Amino acid sequence: MTIVETTRPVTGGVDTHLDTHVAAALDGNGGVLGVETFPATRVGYRDLHAWLASFGELVRVGVEGTGAYGAGLNRFLHAAGVEVIEVDRPNRQARRRSGKSDPLDAVEAARAALSGRARAIAKTADGHMEAMRALLVAKRSARDVRVKTLNQIRHLSFTAPDRLRERLADVPSDALAAQVAALRPGAGGDVVVHATKLALRSLGRRVVDLDDQATTIDAVLAELVGATAPGLLEVYGVGVDTAAILLVAAGDNADRIRSEAAWAHLCGVAPVPASSGKVTRWRLNRGGNRQANHALWRIVFTRMGSDERTRLYVARRLDEGLTKPEIIRVLKRYVARETYRHLPRS
Repeated sequence: MTIVETTRPVTGGVDTHLDTHVAAALDGNGGVLGVETFPATRVGYRDLHAWLASFGELVRVGVEGTGAYGAGLNRFLHAAGVEVIEVDRPNRQARRRSGKSDPLDAVEAARAALSGRARAIAKTADGHMEAMRALLVAKRSARDVRVKTLNQIRHLSFTAPDRLRERLADVPSDALAAQVAALRPGAGGDVVVHATKLALRSLGRRVVDLDDQATTIDAVLAELVGATAPGLLEVYGVGVDTAAILLVAAGDNADRIRSEAAWAHLCGVAPVPASSGKVTRWRLNRGGNRQANHALWRIVFTRMGSDERTRLYVARRLDEGLTKPEIIRVLKRYVARETYRHLPRS
């Protein structure tokens, strides 16, 4: 008869994929207790959790891709009260030494969580911040398509037949889309004029539709940000978009970021030590969440243009010999400290 030690601490690891997840269970010493494959469905999540818990007391689970293929499993485990550790990538040395396979990646994910090599608690992705993330994805896509479409409209207006080109030549850029959206191409005339008008009208209506979508998204974003972190909107230079980007970076369980230094590191504005021997120096941090980093840059850029206190600071540091990029990096660190105080805490 096999006796299962139910009090034994167990650490899990999961290599996630679109259709299946491969799970591994380790004991407190890093010994492999088992490896199993489960479907990426709600029933599969439940079976995976029960399988890991069958080896003992499930302490934590390291999951690769908590923001992608592992998002559903991540939400399930959080709801079950399991600590989920976000594992960014497998140990490269172990991969070179032992090769690559899904079971090996699952074991490495568990070892990363067990050893502390991976320490970041995964976002729960189950509240307002996750809703903002989805809206920001749609808004960025709409903005990119809008810019590309406007460029196509302008190019077609340059190369259109003379009468149409002259009609559109003096139309302001902000009114061009609405102007061409109202064109009425009539069949039976010049084929090039008809085709060009038809193309311009199609592109113009696309821009108008994208503008309507952005307006709807902006209204919902403003409501979500106002309900989640109203104090963040009161910070000088922070608008709805900027606040949403920062909140998405923090996640729905923002208490996982335990200090403003950790928040600065997440935003990529904490300098990285690069000292050696008698030389003590710091280098620019090119890691962290780049969208959050850009959001801090937008705040600093706004303040440098319109905030008197910031302008005086910039002038003083320029006199001390710092360059503008160096000053912006310092200011982004200050802004990270200021915005951290307004992140929601559960």
